Order: sequence, then structure tokens, then C-alpha cells
Amino acid sequence: MHPLPAIVAACGKPVNRRQSSARGRLGYAARVNMRAMRLHRPGEPLRLDSVEPPALSPGQVRIKVSACGVCRTDLHVVDGELSGPALPLVPGHEIVGRVVELAAGVECVAIGDRVGVPWLGSTCGACVYCLRGDENLCAQARYTGYTLDGGYADYAVADARYCLALPSGYDDQHAAPLLCAGLIGYRAYRMAGPGARVGLYGFGAAAHLIAQVAVAEGRRVFAFTRAGDDGAQELARELGAEWAGGSGEASPEPLDSALIFAPVGALVPKALSDLDRGGRVICAGIHMSQIPAFDYARLWHERSIRSVANLTRADGRDFMAIAGRVPLRVSVQPYALTEAQHALDDLRAGRVQGAAVLTM
Repeated sequence: MHPLPAIVAACGKPVNRRQSSARGRLGYAARVNMRAMRLHRPGEPLRLDSVEPPALSPGQVRIKVSACGVCRTDLHVVDGELSGPALPLVPGHEIVGRVVELAAGVECVAIGDRVGVPWLGSTCGACVYCLRGDENLCAQARYTGYTLDGGYADYAVADARYCLALPSGYDDQHAAPLLCAGLIGYRAYRMAGPGARVGLYGFGAAAHLIAQVAVAEGRRVFAFTRAGDDGAQELARELGAEWAGGSGEASPEPLDSALIFAPVGALVPKALSDLDRGGRVICAGIHMSQIPAFDYARLWHERSIRSVANLTRADGRDFMAIAGRVPLRVSVQPYALTEAQHALDDLRAGRVQGAAVLTM
């Protein structure tokens, strides 16, 4: 963990030390059990549990959750495709809420502030990756909704240094998808380089947001969806894509970059075939099915393949600034907290247009 004095610099929102300390002493009045949708064993449905709120450790805040996005990564955790979750687990890493309690040492947020809690929950702050600015690669990192309890609950606990300020132009349920779909989409987009022709493979929560950023920056967007998914293709065109079709179709022209959001390994050689010379394939998911063998000719001419691993706090600050400037249309499908399993089932079956969000 970083030393606590780094809080102000990390958050970028200093609060008067004396005022913050006084507010921290207010404590958490409602020491009552909270509702939480928890995973007890991968592959089993989530259970609605009554849970005693955990005590805060130094540097942490307690947040009353108002909205939490349902991400494909949650699905990978629940289905057992990601090993080692901290069970029993409260999933969810696109958390929006208000701070209701501060632990000792918190100086960058105050009680009542609206904050966002993303996937990256903490890092060691001392390894070679953290020191060179690649905290997303820290081997000791902990992740919200995976190795730390997340936001499928009435309340959540988070390290204040890893919370993000949110742009004011989005209400809580429309801000939630920015915290992973937006952030991972942005990191993938940044890795793609400056080329004008951007292909998006899998047009869900992440792609529908980063498509708008790309269009706002003057790039040309080509959207590839599941075969026959007319709804996703129509949404892509509405958001500025100049072409939308099935993922099995050839790109109408060579692409400079291909961002793969669908967890389908077979899309990698397909995307390579759609690239121009020097183009980049960016695999944006945390999990993907097996990539089939392909001829070296598809990779030749300096095409490349890269993966996206997690995010940094700098990514978060940069993307939230963009979301504050570019009025993104966030397409959400709301569910109640107790419908979390239904939301995951809909996401798995491809029945969600845009992003699924739990609202409390």
C-alpha cells in the first residue's frame, strides 16, 4: 500500500486537513446489516445475503451505493473463468455512490461527496511497475469485485486513493458504466495509436462509449457485432459508426486498428485480416476463449497484437476529463439490486443493449 500522505496527490482533490479529520469522526451511524448479492461458489447463482458492514481500515471510505454497473468481467468471475476470487464475494466494480464515513488519514474526499470506484482497488506502490507508472501491472494489486468486495450491495468500502471524481453531467446510473466500460475502452483506444480507421469488435458497453470518443476526435468507426444483431448495429450507426455489420463480414476497407471487446479468440485472426499494414489488434478483455492458429502472413507487414491489463488512476482521471468535455450518450438497461443474477444472465445471452446497471 502507498503511504497515506500520498492521498492528496493521487486523488487530485485536496480537502482541508482539519475539516476532513472532523468529518471523519462523524463515523457511520447506521450500524445495521446491509443487503448484498454474493457469490459463494463459481458457477452458482448469486445469493441475497444480510451482511454486517465491515469496519474501515486507515485510508478507506464507506460509500452508500446508488448504482453499480454489471460488467462482462463480473460474468467471468461468477462463471469461474477467472480463478481465485475472494469468496464469499460481492461482485461489481463500476460503483457510484456517496461517501458516508471516513477512516483515519482520508483527506481527498469528504462525507457527502459523490465518487466512483473502479476495478483497480489498490497496488503496492513500491514495485518496478508502480514506480514507473504501470500500476496496472502490479503483482500485488487488488481488484474491486474480485479480490475485494464490490458494489452489488447497499454499501461498499474502498481505498480513498483509488476512488475517482465523476463528471457532473451524468446521473448515477449513467455514470456507472464509465468506470470500467469507459475506462477499459479508453485504455484500449489509446493503445490503438493515431490511425483514422478504427474497428470495434463486439458492440456492447465499452464499444458504444469509445465509439463516440473516436467520432468526436474525427476518426472513422467500423462496428462488428454478433451476426444478425440488428439492434447493436443500429445503435452503432446512431452513435456515428459509418459502417456496421456482423463480425464474420470483411471490413469494407483496411483498418488502422481493431479493438476487440468480445471475449472470442477467433476474432483475433479475423481482425488481423481486416488490418492495413502496420495496424494494431488490441484485445481489451480480461478473459478470452482460445485463439486459433493462423498463418504468419496475417501478422506480417508489422501488424501487432496487444492485450489490455486493468487500468491506472491516470487513465481514470484522463477519461473522466474527456467524458466531461464530450457529452457521451450512455445506453443503460437498469435492474434492481435483487435482479443482479438476471442482469448477468441477460448479459451472457446477449440481451443487453449498451450497459446493464443495478440501481439501489
